[in-house]
Amino acid sequence: MSWEDSVRRVTPYVPGEQPKVEGELIKLNTNEFPYPPSPAAQEAVRNSDIASLRLYPDPFCDPLRSELAKHHGLSPKQVFVGVGSDDVLSMAFLTFFYSDKPVLFADITYSFYDVWADVYRIPYELKPLDENLRIRKEDYLCDNGGIVIANPNAPTGISVSGDISVIEEIVRANRDSVVIIDEAYVDFGGVSALPLIDRYDNLLIVRTFSKSRAFAGMRIGYAMGNEKLIGYMNDVKFSVNSYTLNRPAIDYGVAVLKDEEYFKDTVAKVIKTREWTGKALSDLGFSVTDSKTNFVFASHRETDAEYIFERLKEKKIYVRHFKQPRIRNYLRISVGTDDEMKRLMEELKRILP
Repeated sequence: MSWEDSVRRVTPYVPGEQPKVEGELIKLNTNEFPYPPSPAAQEAVRNSDIASLRLYPDPFCDPLRSELAKHHGLSPKQVFVGVGSDDVLSMAFLTFFYSDKPVLFADITYSFYDVWADVYRIPYELKPLDENLRIRKEDYLCDNGGIVIANPNAPTGISVSGDISVIEEIVRANRDSVVIIDEAYVDFGGVSALPLIDRYDNLLIVRTFSKSRAFAGMRIGYAMGNEKLIGYMNDVKFSVNSYTLNRPAIDYGVAVLKDEEYFKDTVAKVIKTREWTGKALSDLGFSVTDSKTNFVFASHRETDAEYIFERLKEKKIYVRHFKQPRIRNYLRISVGTDDEMKRLMEELKRILP
């Protein structure tokens, strides 16, 4: 008998590579925002009260919860805050998925879902996307222990539908389980299920500051839902770690939310660049999904994706390649600045036949 016999063993989530290379680098592999955080956030950083760091932060993150509630037209009791949406989702899995029935999510989606399920010993079932890489509503109208849908989805970039009717039908059909909608990318063209939370007490919506708010390095995520749902999440949070967000993160998060004009302007720029990128890739022989995110998902009709991935890496241009069978010939390419995307196209023209 060895101590290793008692180790909880799982296959961990593999994040996008954080390259440590010298010289000029174009990093388009982790869906980070191409522009800096808002001027209001930068001002908050400059005015930080370093002396206050000797004190614990507000365990409920009330200044940020209140600002988020105001921003979304909710009560603060309908908002849960955590260290990035990964932390929030982890708490949601731990809180709501506690039965012998399987949790349902897509076979091609955010690859942390099955990791959390394995870590927490939650049974789950993968539902295959259709031939167009979209979820099949019928797959989620069955007995289950919970549902998780990324909308828009990652890594495909595809939104469930042009409205929230499909999401509502799934939520309504599963009143005995919690339905989580992961809206990490919703600001880039997706349609939010937020209007449904006052109608359905089993709906939880999760978002992040890492994408459209240019705050990946600060790690702020949040969930919105019925007060009872949020209360149960807080019970689990305070049983694991009372003090999640640090004091600067709470202050900076409030500042970011107040700079709405900068948010709208920069998101619009990313969307414009994304559309240009999709067209440019199509002209080079790629098939590109209808992305509603800050990345594009593309497959070349003739050239192997892994080959392109490796050649771009040699040029210090990092994109993401997945080795899952159904999507191994796709590349996920984050939207960078206009200059970065033009440089990408120049290198692709040299790589492709």
